[in-house]
This record gives sequence, structure tokens and C-alpha cells, in this order.
Amino acid sequence: MYYETARNDHGLRYNPLKACVVPRPIGWLTTISAAGIVNLAPFSFFNLLSYDPPFVMFSSGTHEADGDRKDSVVNVEETGEFVYNMATWAQRDQMNQTATIVERGVDEMAAAGLESLPSRIVRPPRVKGSRAPLMPTRSPRNRRVSTRSSRPPATSSATTATC
Repeated sequence: MYYETARNDHGLRYNPLKACVVPRPIGWLTTISAAGIVNLAPFSFFNLLSYDPPFVMFSSGTHEADGDRKDSVVNVEETGEFVYNMATWAQRDQMNQTATIVERGVDEMAAAGLESLPSRIVRPPRVKGSRAPLMPTRSPRNRRVSTRSSRPPATSSATTATC
């Protein structure tokens, strides 16, 4: 199958680009706003890019309901911190539940029955039961990057951070 991503002319229900690189690790990003509000969101577009220096990246689309930037992106831009919490098989139902929550202001962690634990080097909490939480902070040289010129820069972003 051939299609051009800019034209999105594949004719399928879902964009097949999402299935080109699998398996992808899936987990939650926990962030905290400048006002101290915790946000938890599921992410499968995440990866460790390098171990020396250690770089962690996640990529986010827009918020489904209003088309604006997701809370996770706004919070990382404000604070420079996040925790990536790799989900386990035992947490699969909670992961699926958090994937359906789109309303802003909902405490996703409480709604899914997840417990938080304090992090050691960043403010956002980690998810209890996650086996390998990564707690990066954004270095001054890292910035949000858009790879889609046909949309405003806020619609596609990548955040890289140093662990």
C-alpha cells in the first residue's frame, strides 16, 4: 500500500502510520501544572532516544474534544517535568479506561483506580505499580518541535528531556 501522509489518502478508518512501528511501549505520562494540578494521560508515542546522554521523548496530538494542546504538553512546557510510567499487563484495564477519558479537569488517576507515589527528582507523581518510571526534566536546549507544516505548530509536538 502506498499513500502520502500529507494527503491522508489511504481510505482506511484509522491512519495506518500508527501501525508501522510496533510494538510501541504504552504507559502514562504524569504531569503537574504550574498551579499544582496533576494530569495523567496514556501515551504510546514515547521512547528512549539515547542512553548517553539519556533522552526521553513523547509526541502528542491535539485534545479530541477541543482541538487544542493536550494538558500534558501544556504542563511540560510550563514546568519542564514529567514522569513516564510504563504500564504493566496487570494495569491493562486501567490503561484502557484512561484512554477513554477526554474531558478536561477529570482526575484520571482517581477515575481509573490508580494510586500515585511521590517521585524522587521531579514534582509530578508516579503511578504505583509501574515497574520503570522515568523522571526526566527538560534541559534548556530542548524545545517543542512540529513536523507538520500544514497545521499550526501546537498540533504536533515532540518533547525531549534529559533523565
